[in-house]
Amino acid sequence: MTFVKVNNPISRSFDGFINEIFNEIPANVGKVMREDVLLFPPVNITEKPDSYHLEMAAPGMEKTDFKIQLDNKLLTISSENKEAKKDEADKWVRKEFSFKPFKRSFTLDEKIDATNISAKYEGGILKLDLAKKEEVKSGSKDIIIQ
Repeated sequence: MTFVKVNNPISRSFDGFINEIFNEIPANVGKVMREDVLLFPPVNITEKPDSYHLEMAAPGMEKTDFKIQLDNKLLTISSENKEAKKDEADKWVRKEFSFKPFKRSFTLDEKIDATNISAKYEGGILKLDLAKKEEVKSGSKDIIIQ
């Protein structure tokens, strides 16, 4: 095995530049596009043996601000614009955050029991539990070769 040591700082910085273009920038642009341009709050979805668990980061809201609908296989979570009430005597020195309306939709597959979906909002996180149908919950089984 031969090791080649490169002392050329230009090639090292070029490699770093290419790495940044193809690996780091798309992730950051995707996050900016999703959250700032398309107004999508970030979502985490985990699978458990008997259900899927969806968490949506939506701090500063109340549970009455959300609207959750299921239309056939399309689950839609939305929120309308919520403006903070401003006292006329107050003068804004700086206002950096605002509540933006959003709408996210998820297509449910045949594994989800649409009659058994629950939701709760706590600590700035909207949590949905999407139960799996009974036939999907069953675990592994041995298959006998004949």
